[in-house]
This record gives sequence, structure tokens and C-alpha cells, in this order.
Amino acid sequence: MRHVSRLGLALVAAGSVLAPGRADEPAVRKAVTFYASFDEAVKGDAGAGALDAGTRFPHPTEKGQFVFEKGIDATVLKVAKGKGVAGGALEATGPPAKNGWLYFPAKGNLAYKKDGWSGSLSLWCNTDPNRLIKAQFCDPVQITQKGYDNGALWFDFNDAKPRALRYGAFPARAAGQKAVPESDPKVPMVRAGVVDWKEGAWHHVVLTFQNLDTGKPDAVTTLYIDGKRIGEVKGQALAMGWDIEKAGVYLALGYIGLLDEFALFDRALTAEEVALLHKKPDLLAPLKKK
Repeated sequence: MRHVSRLGLALVAAGSVLAPGRADEPAVRKAVTFYASFDEAVKGDAGAGALDAGTRFPHPTEKGQFVFEKGIDATVLKVAKGKGVAGGALEATGPPAKNGWLYFPAKGNLAYKKDGWSGSLSLWCNTDPNRLIKAQFCDPVQITQKGYDNGALWFDFNDAKPRALRYGAFPARAAGQKAVPESDPKVPMVRAGVVDWKEGAWHHVVLTFQNLDTGKPDAVTTLYIDGKRIGEVKGQALAMGWDIEKAGVYLALGYIGLLDEFALFDRALTAEEVALLHKKPDLLAPLKKK
């Protein structure tokens, strides 16, 4: 029998030693940098940055520029009380007026560092992408400053019939540089394949990202759906290159349905932690401010 110290036996008896691979609920909550339960309002419950939602509009005269305004289009974006995977949920019934995008400021709510950073994103979805969603492409979430193919993290339902779910981590481009075509085998995208989700059923999506903006080909991006690892991209240099003052966390782009329990984390969650979040949809509820 392998030797175990008296202290070790005492800790085991007290339940203080985690088994290998076991996820720790307080550790998961501690890693959160932004959390929105959507139980009472379309706003964040916890975060170090601004918690109120705003809307981004295309600039009326300057192509490629945007106007940011406080508030959201409450006629198509609202809280559906009691309809969430835990409590209420964000319900999107149509696109906001004037091609608006719902956003939360990235500054303070995302663990971004210019010289290297990691993180995760967790979101619950309830939709039928092949019946309810009418937009050509739909991004339930997109984090970017400039666009989906120029320094952005997102997952989408593409324009195929039936639709497929994809996780993209597209690096920032120099002026005049073209984006890597989606058909390129080296494109930084995890492909989940056809999505046969039905309205009324909740599904959990987690994106993890490690070693972004390090300047080295050591980035790793991983997609999980319903607690299971789908795939990863690794061995590339992936720099977002954001001006964090101008970057946004955008939700429900082209999306119709319910979204719930949205959270950002300051590190890449482990597979066990992702499975725990899937098993316990209300795990982050203690973060709600009284």
C-alpha cells in the first residue's frame, strides 16, 4: 500500500482533497469575468466592466465605422421570465431596428491582454436554426472590434441547408490583408457539422481559447456542445489585436429564440468544468448581485 501521510488522511477524511479531474464549483465561479442570467433584465449580473447592454449601429455616412448607443430594441429583445434553462432568458423575436447589434462592452468584462491571454465563453441556446432563423448567417455570440473575419471569436449557424454549427477564432488582419478563406484547411475554425436542434430543447455551447495574442503559434481553441468536446484548433498564432475600448461582446446576431446563462471566464475551462456547467445550468446563479 502506498504511504499516505497523517495530514493527507485527515484531508481525505475531511473531504478537502479533490479527486483527479473533478471540477470544483467555487473555482468555476471564481473564474467568471462577466455573467448575465437574464432573469430580470437584459443586462449583466456580474462583471468588472459596464453591465448595461447597448446597441451598435452602422455609421450613417462612414463605411466600416459604427455608432454605439445606450439601450436596446425592447420590441424584439426582452426577458422571458420563467422560460430559461434557469430562471428567465433573453428572448430574441427578430432583428433590432436599423441593423442594430446588442452588445456589452468588452473592457473589464473580458480577460483580454495584448501580450497573451486565455478565456472561455458559456451560453445556453433554445432555437431551431433550420426553421426559426431567417438570416443568412446567425451568430448567437460574436466578440470583436472590427468584424467576424478580422480579430473575432464566435460561433455561428452557417448558410448551408441544413445549417451547421462552427466555432471561429479569426486573427486580426493587417491593412489590405485578405482573410483566410473558410475553405482553407488551415482556417482557424472548429466544425461541429449539421445542427438538428428543435425549438423547446436547451443546448449548451462552450468555447475555450488559450494563448491568444502571444505572438507564437501556440494558440488552442476548443468547442464543446452539451458537455462534450467536439474538436479543437491548435498550433497557430491567433492574435485578436483589439483596442479593448472599442471591442464588444455581441449577442443574438440574426438569432431567433432563447439565450440564457451567458458567462465569460478568465481562463480555459477544463473538460470536467464544462461538463459540470452543463450538468448544473444554475451553477453561476450565486453570482447575481442582491
